[in-house]
Amino acid sequence: MIEAIMIGAGNRGIGAYGSYVIEHPNELAFVGVADPDNERRHYFQTEHKIKDDMVFHDAEEVYSKGKLADAVFICTQDRQHIHHVLKAMDLGYHVFLEKPMAVDPHDILKIQKKAIATKTILVVAHVLRYSPFFNTIKNVLDEGHLGKIMVINHEENVGFYHQAHSYVRGNWRNSSIASPMILAKSCHDMDIISYLLDDTPKRLSSFGTRSHFKRETMDGVPNYCLDGCPHQETCLYFAPKVYLNAGDWMKFPVSNDLSDQAILKALEKGPYGRCVYRSDNDVVDHQVVSIEFDHETTVNFSMSAFSNKITRHIHIMGTNGELWGDMNEDHLTIKPFGKDAFYVNIPEGKGGHGGGDHGAVKRFIEACHQRIDVNHDLEIAVQGHLLAFAAEKSRVSGETVDFKHFVKELS
Repeated sequence: MIEAIMIGAGNRGIGAYGSYVIEHPNELAFVGVADPDNERRHYFQTEHKIKDDMVFHDAEEVYSKGKLADAVFICTQDRQHIHHVLKAMDLGYHVFLEKPMAVDPHDILKIQKKAIATKTILVVAHVLRYSPFFNTIKNVLDEGHLGKIMVINHEENVGFYHQAHSYVRGNWRNSSIASPMILAKSCHDMDIISYLLDDTPKRLSSFGTRSHFKRETMDGVPNYCLDGCPHQETCLYFAPKVYLNAGDWMKFPVSNDLSDQAILKALEKGPYGRCVYRSDNDVVDHQVVSIEFDHETTVNFSMSAFSNKITRHIHIMGTNGELWGDMNEDHLTIKPFGKDAFYVNIPEGKGGHGGGDHGAVKRFIEACHQRIDVNHDLEIAVQGHLLAFAAEKSRVSGETVDFKHFVKELS
């Protein structure tokens, strides 16, 4: 049995990873929790039957008492990750770290170096990599069905309402308080590309901007939806209409109390009640990245807020055939050259991100029991993060980035 402490009892801590433990109580137990929000801290304590002396207002209280468990789950805001992970590794904890690892590329390398030096088991929550969908694709590629991989076209469809919720109104709306969109959201995709190819990037270019969710798009509207917006009947993003009909994963950041009355009160002057054209967001709402790898594979990645569904599409072209996949479907389509197409079924996954949330926790548990080596997992995670930073450098500068030179400069 692995005993762990949850640092940050928010949406991810409670719903994504805490739910795995509720369903698999013999594999891992949360014996402590730290969170400054009284209600969320108490909820997590009750859910996991945590003793009063293991409930903390913040992580510093946890660290001040030395090592209290086998592991910590770090599910705080992006800019807090670097402090927590280094402190936890110094104390001898194994670490499950929510992505992104850090918001500075130098800190990514610092974390990797510390993990190696302390022999810490560190699993980064690149949960897509542990989903049945991408595991199945990886198996197809490794079995050689497509021959040598020449081109990957990968799309992340964020969803218009998800963009507005998380990246216009929410915690990841502004790179100065969180991180750029390519890191906050699409480091998953940079990781998946690195995972599928297991190759080193050579150079890359990126383009993207914030085109729609800005002041110039809409005139004559108030800062808050409930301040008499003249477009409330027709606006897709009118906050009361959105949040009173939303799922709990969207309501939870708005208010701990999910009743309609509490939601409406929180929207009056809260961040989720702001007009999407009057927020302080600065992250892009669409971006493309083109990458060339050492073994001559080229990758085209596209992220867009402007989609109905939240999903990812992938099209892989090899010397012997093609593969198509959609994360919302239960199969892959494979068409070898000169032969009939066939389907590969994707096993059903439990938990969010197509089963990846639970898959990542399971991977961590197995590593803590020393059943598997996750050092290569960390290498891929580091490369994926650095790809995101290099892509942002290209987007801002308008220049093609030599990836190896970029990494060398960091070191």
